[in-house]
Amino acid sequence: MSTLKDRLTADMRAALKARDELTTSTLRMALAAVGTAEVSGKAKRELSDDEVLAVLTKEAKKRREAATAFADAGRAEQAAKETAEGEVLDRYLPKQLSDDELTELVAGALAEGGFTDKAQMGPAMKAAQAAVAGRAEGGRVAAAVRSQLGR
Repeated sequence: MSTLKDRLTADMRAALKARDELTTSTLRMALAAVGTAEVSGKAKRELSDDEVLAVLTKEAKKRREAATAFADAGRAEQAAKETAEGEVLDRYLPKQLSDDELTELVAGALAEGGFTDKAQMGPAMKAAQAAVAGRAEGGRVAAAVRSQLGR
């Protein structure tokens, strides 16, 4: 099992045999999202590990946002379920960068690209996202870029 999708499938089968309902349902949902991404576009295609990782990142973000929304609405049980699903997905995502590591990487990317002005936010974000490589959410990266460009 070399690809991330194969690992998800194997782990889902193992969770199914172990009667782990939370992991089974979460991985089924993740595999369904991967399948949807594979058939989107003009022709069905196999996703690369990076593309599968992007789908998982998006699904994990949905879980965090849903947990926050449920908690704000006073539905603690549903919020706990969403949080638990997010934790299952986090097992497959790269370790998130600390604030210090993020600041350091963004500073390096901005210096390398020669970005100094807030008018260069778009290209600076592109360079910073490439340096971070999915190890931090876009909002955190944008905040770091904004603060270092003096916005």
